[in-house]
Parts: sequence; C-alpha cells; structure tokens
Amino acid sequence: MRVVIVGGVAGGMSAATRLRRLNEQMEIIILEKGPHVSFANCGLPYYVSEEIEERSQLLVQTPKSLHARFKLDVRTNSEAIDIDGEQQIVVVQNNEESYPLHYDKLILSPGAKPIIPASKGLKEATNLFTLRNVVDVDAISTYIDEHQPKKAIVIGAGFIGLEMVESLAHRGMDVTLIEKAPHVLPPMDEEMATFITRELERKGVTLYTGIAAASFENDGKTVILEDGTSLDSDLTLLSVGVVPASDLAKKAGIQTGMREGILVDENYETNIKNIYAVGDAIIVKQQITGEDTMIALASPANRQGRQVADVISGNKRKNKGSIGTAIVRVFDLAAGSTGLNERQLKMSDIEYKVVHVQGKSHAGYYPGAEMIDLKLLFDPENGKIFGAQAIGADGVDKRIDIIATAIKGGLTVEDLPELEFSYAPPFGSAKDPVNMAGYAALNLLEGISDSVQWHELEEQRKKGAILLDVRSPAELKKNGFLKDTVNISLDELRDRVNELDKNKPYIISCHSGQRSYIAERILKQHGFDVKNLDGAFSLYSTIYPEKIVQLERTSL
Repeated sequence: MRVVIVGGVAGGMSAATRLRRLNEQMEIIILEKGPHVSFANCGLPYYVSEEIEERSQLLVQTPKSLHARFKLDVRTNSEAIDIDGEQQIVVVQNNEESYPLHYDKLILSPGAKPIIPASKGLKEATNLFTLRNVVDVDAISTYIDEHQPKKAIVIGAGFIGLEMVESLAHRGMDVTLIEKAPHVLPPMDEEMATFITRELERKGVTLYTGIAAASFENDGKTVILEDGTSLDSDLTLLSVGVVPASDLAKKAGIQTGMREGILVDENYETNIKNIYAVGDAIIVKQQITGEDTMIALASPANRQGRQVADVISGNKRKNKGSIGTAIVRVFDLAAGSTGLNERQLKMSDIEYKVVHVQGKSHAGYYPGAEMIDLKLLFDPENGKIFGAQAIGADGVDKRIDIIATAIKGGLTVEDLPELEFSYAPPFGSAKDPVNMAGYAALNLLEGISDSVQWHELEEQRKKGAILLDVRSPAELKKNGFLKDTVNISLDELRDRVNELDKNKPYIISCHSGQRSYIAERILKQHGFDVKNLDGAFSLYSTIYPEKIVQLERTSL
C-alpha cells in the first residue's frame, strides 16, 4: 500500500510516523511545499525574542533523520497542485517540473494560512510580515538584524499576536497593538481579558481596541486606523487570524463547510473515497455542544494524525471532536482557557452560570505564591462544566488542564471538590482553586448562594440594591471602594445587623468574594434579601479602575 500525505508538521508527521510503526512494509510519501517538513511552529515567537537561541532547535526532524529512523520518503519543496480522486492520482509540482503520483490512501494535512485583508497599500508594504513557518521567522529575524527597528505594530491581539508583542518588546522595540474586537484575546471573556490589558499597559504597550488598521502608506511605514489615526511603524506583524488552506481540496471536489474548512466523517474520511484530512484545515465537532467548529491547535492536530493512521491501518478510532484548550504567556502573566466562553454559550442559546474565584498557585504562606483568577462556566441545572478561564503568573496551566480533563471525562461541578491533587506547600494548596471553584459553583447550584455578575451591578443598584462592602475600613482606605458603598466589616456584621434595612436588597462585596459569601450566609439567615458580587472588588476594580474612589466612605 502507498500512502501519500500532503503537508507535514503536526498532523501530517504524526500520521506518517504512526503509520510506519504499525506498517513496516508500507510505502509512505510526504509532500511538503516548503523547505521544512517538521518544525516547532509554536516556538517561532520565542526565536524572534531570542529566548530560543539556536534556529536548529526549531527543526524537530529533517528529511534525512526521518528516512533514517522511519524510512519515510519526504519530498520538500514539492507542492500538490491537483488531485484526481477517481484515478487516485495527485499531481506534484517540484520547481519547474510536475509529475503524477499514484496513491492508495491520501491524507491531506495542509494546515491553515494567515488571513490577509484587502487593505489599501498592504501589498506595497516592505516592512510587513506574517508568522506561520520557519521561512516567515527567518524573514522577520533578518529584517530586525538589518534594519534595527525601533517602533513595531502588531495587528491582531490573539495568541500569536500577543506572543509577538512580548517578543518584539524583548528585542527593545516600542510596540503598539491594534485589535478590531472590543478587547484583547477575543477567545476569552471581557473581564478575564482585562487582566491581560492591564499587563500590556504596565509593560508600556500602546493599545488600540475596537478599531482596525484601514490602510498602509509610505511602503508600510505609516499605518492608518479606521478613525484616521496615523501611526509610525518600522516593523508590522499581521496576525488577524487564519483560514483553512483548503484550495487543493476544493479543486478536487472535496466538500467543505464553515469558513471553507474540509468536511470529514468520524474516521477523518472526506466525501471522496480513500482521501482523508486532519489538522487545522478540517471542521471538527465542538465536543461540548456537538456543533461544527474550527480549532487550530497543535494538540488536536497531533491526535488526529495518529488516529487517521490507526483508521487506515484497520484499528478502530473515532474522531470525537475537540473542546479547545489553549494558553498564552503575556509578559509576567499567563492566560489559559478551555471549552466554551460566554459569547459561544449565548450564540448556542445555552443557559449557564458563572463563578469567579481567587486562589494561590501554592500555599500562601510558602514563598513565591502567585494569585490565580479562575472563572468557571457551568449548567445551572445539572452542573455540567462548559468551560473555564484563568489568569495568573504561575499555576494557570495546571488548573486549566485539570478542568479540561474534567470536561473530557464528563465530570460536573459536584465532582470538582472531590478531586484530589498532590499537595505540599511548595506545589499547591490543601484547597486548590479548582476545588474552591467547585464549592462555589455547588453553592449556586443548590441555592445556598445567589450571585450578581460584574456587568449587572450598576443596573441592580439603579433598581435600589445597596452595595455592602464587608472589608475592613483600613482596606477601603488603602485600596479604594465604589461610590455610595456601605461599609460594615465582616467581623462586626453580626453585632451591627440591626443597622441594615430588611426592606431593601443588598449586594455584598469584599476583596475576592470569600468574606462576602460568609456575610451573605449571615444576612440570609437573618431574613435579608442578599446576593454576592461574584469576583468582588478585586475583579470589578480591575475592569473599572476609573470607578474606584479614595474618599471617606458613606456612613449609614
């Protein structure tokens, strides 16, 4: 049997090496239109920043090493330009020559390509780059070495865009970030992305959100925004998203769906017999909702490559879909997410509840503990976990990976407190943030607690709700508070409960939400109408720093 694989890197090379391990006599040919068939594309930004010092570290395998170890026929600079599904032939272009290549099975792993907007002057820009492969990173690095740019603009505040903001800043450039969406990191919810916004501002990055780059002038040296703002740029990185590289598939008559992604069945087979597809170019099922989606991530692509090799080899494997788990470092913070965000849940008309909790990366009394802000989304009826997001300087990956595993395993919020983690003060807490998120969610689920979200607070106050802050007066003086806040510290609350009006609703706040929950329980058992401000002062003040005042608190 001859298997031809179009495209290397994650999906294609995982398929090729798995096929060889299962089939020693199989003929396996990999066609790669570029010069590199196996490279660490997720490491490219860190080569630009010079954290990865040697270019050779990006090259995971070479055609020579792959042939020596796996007896693979790797053909670089060889582009598949046409497919005859009936005759089972792929036409290959190599330099000026083309030739037909017969296959018994064909695997398409073309990946995705950067979105290039049709902006005026973009084609004439000599200082504009995208970043998807080693050729791209070579071009960027060479340009930096030769031109020593002082000002850089990154267009697009997704994962790659943010990594490049940090990398270019590490190289000494003044960086401006432009994002058309209302906030950075569009895959995350607004309030969680705000932590990253504050980090960018703290590091001196100039930020424009809710606006796009409209045109380019002076060979790309001037970037004009939609509102007419003119920005100077010595180097511009375009990172506004990717689309499936499905042109070859469409030309061959292979069916595509949303965003022209390749449609495959549960065995990764397309509508044309003996042609399979994996990786960033295919449509997958969002495992939580069962809906079609596009998830361009390395981990699913590697898994899909291995699974399609199993299918071709006669082993039963099913394409179960993905949930989308990702993380990015932005200077001193990490932002991680898994599953669905609020926007996706609303688009799918799914009812949900939210909890925000704060916890330390390890025991707070042990040196080096860092704060983690964790958000959990779940079904208000049965506790099914829909997704999670986390921000912090340390330990974000661990918590997001745990919740991703819980989602894949079908656990609910009721199961999260039951999870047992390795614990010693340097490594974790006896009550891990994931456990605490489960406890908080369970309180909502069972009606023990009621919450108000950060974006609901002002409307609730307009309707007559009173904001009661149970932090100490010293905390209010040091950190500020919201206007017209009533302050009774938690430790005084029982003795001063008669000062409150049972005919009025109260929203309770503290720093993180823990003390306000205790206050909520006290007041509810005294007959008050009370809700807890989810995320409390810490979250609200991060989102709305302009609303925090340092005046004498309002007296009762």
